[in-house]
Amino acid sequence: MSTQETSVTPTGKSGPVLLRVFNQDRFAGLVVVALIILALQIASQFAPHYIAPPPVLIAEKLWTQLTSLWDEILITLLRLAIALAFAMLIGTILGIVMGMLPRIRPYVRSLVVIDTGIPALSWMLIAVFWFREPEIRIFFIMSVILVPFYALNVFDGIRSLPKEWLEMCESFRPNRWQVLRYLILPHIIAYVFSTTRSVIGYATRMVIFAELIASAVGIGAQMGLAQANFDIASVFAWTLFLVVLNIFSQFLVALLEKRVLRYRPEVEVR
Repeated sequence: MSTQETSVTPTGKSGPVLLRVFNQDRFAGLVVVALIILALQIASQFAPHYIAPPPVLIAEKLWTQLTSLWDEILITLLRLAIALAFAMLIGTILGIVMGMLPRIRPYVRSLVVIDTGIPALSWMLIAVFWFREPEIRIFFIMSVILVPFYALNVFDGIRSLPKEWLEMCESFRPNRWQVLRYLILPHIIAYVFSTTRSVIGYATRMVIFAELIASAVGIGAQMGLAQANFDIASVFAWTLFLVVLNIFSQFLVALLEKRVLRYRPEVEVR
């Protein structure tokens, strides 16, 4: 009786370590960053520095900005945080109103949809005409742009609520406040976090754009000053800072979401 020996190459978690490393998103991100730095270094050898500054000069500008212009950074971060918190609150309320009050739902939804069709530049120009204070301008611009994201996503979250859950909740004859507290709010919180993660990068771009047009302080205003002085190295440095800020903000939101929703089991498609 003969036996045939077979060899099986392990895959998945027992696969080659090098292959697992190459499949990691972090490694891919580092490769992309290295390629960008290399491309800038090569371009700086053939183009003037006011067109393609070397990475060393960009790093020097970034260090100068972080050490001497930290107040401008704090102003932008404060504006962004206040606008996001306000949009989250008002947008969630509007989404709940659309989901729980069918009589006024068409009017609120029409208002939100019309808002989404107005370009951001139009709101910025309108704010310049309507308001004199730069802080009110930026707050208004950010609010009217971000609120619809939360309102529509929360409304979709309520619409996706399983019918069986609602029927089970109604079997206890709750009032409307109890339905909101024990059924709606725990369900839509995941949609609020999802909206925040998807909109935070867009919100960062919008606050920079708003500062560029409507304010004399903040990162956007500093980028406008760098553009006026043909200081492209500073523009690259601010851009690098905003990219890192966006990644860090996404990480913080994801961490907070994981902690708040830790009671929910994580589902992974195999």
